[in-house]
Amino acid sequence: MLSDTPTDLAFRFLFEEADVRGEAVTLHHSLQDILDAQSYGQTVRQLLSEFAASVVLISNNLKYDGKITLQGRSDGPLSLNLAECSSDGQLRGIARGDLASSLEGLDELLPDGIITLTIDPTDGKRYQGIVACQKPTLAEVLSDYFSQSEQLNTQFWLATKQTAASALMLQQLPASNQQALMDDVEYVCDQTQHDDDWQTLCTLANTVTASELLELDIDQLLGRLFAEWAVSRFEPKPIEFHCSCSRERSLSALTLLPDNEITELFEEQEEVTMNCEMCGQSYIFALTDLKPEGNLTLH
Repeated sequence: MLSDTPTDLAFRFLFEEADVRGEAVTLHHSLQDILDAQSYGQTVRQLLSEFAASVVLISNNLKYDGKITLQGRSDGPLSLNLAECSSDGQLRGIARGDLASSLEGLDELLPDGIITLTIDPTDGKRYQGIVACQKPTLAEVLSDYFSQSEQLNTQFWLATKQTAASALMLQQLPASNQQALMDDVEYVCDQTQHDDDWQTLCTLANTVTASELLELDIDQLLGRLFAEWAVSRFEPKPIEFHCSCSRERSLSALTLLPDNEITELFEEQEEVTMNCEMCGQSYIFALTDLKPEGNLTLH
């Protein structure tokens, strides 16, 4: 859970003299809650942490109400690696498969895998994008995906340690409307500057180290990387762990079982326990919870 002073934050910032925006994320307590729900090995923890930081970045970069899910699937050691973040900053995640695997990184834990990004708006149509894991790191896969799908140059940087994760993203925006109104010659010059600014900022961001991403606060980080650039930083969004499981949802899932399967369950035991893999919460049910009218008979 979050402390009184939030340490899990998502930041948006904008370069005042370049058509580039950015996002930065730091996760501590919310990530700890995700990792504590299962007995994950160190390398699995690291990849799940990268997914968690990335989905927060993506969520904070979009204007929507709902939730975003980033998941990887493969026939490798991990069959599933998933993180989900809502528009109001509620985060959860899970991995399935060989959770104690000693293999490391996206290319080994999710070999020949598929990354799926799903946007579930509260109102409106669901969107899903799919990309193959053809690069060795999640940062590279996501950079390529957003550059191709949004037609906007995008770069991700990710860092993790123990129960902390941080991420940085830069995205090139379209040239400003003022440039579009200029004549062809002037526009070419401005477009060149537009692209030069992007390359310069990416070159500066590429100097960041994992320890800097993890240990510097947002103002220190921006000052370290972009000291010569005017940057406007917006108010941060707090991030917290939250699981949407409930006793009612678990009970509803149980009641979907055929009557004969429910009967068999309760012939073996007086109570049935359902555990949420996302948060570790347990829900205990008696037969009367499922069939209060008593039309099921145990033999």
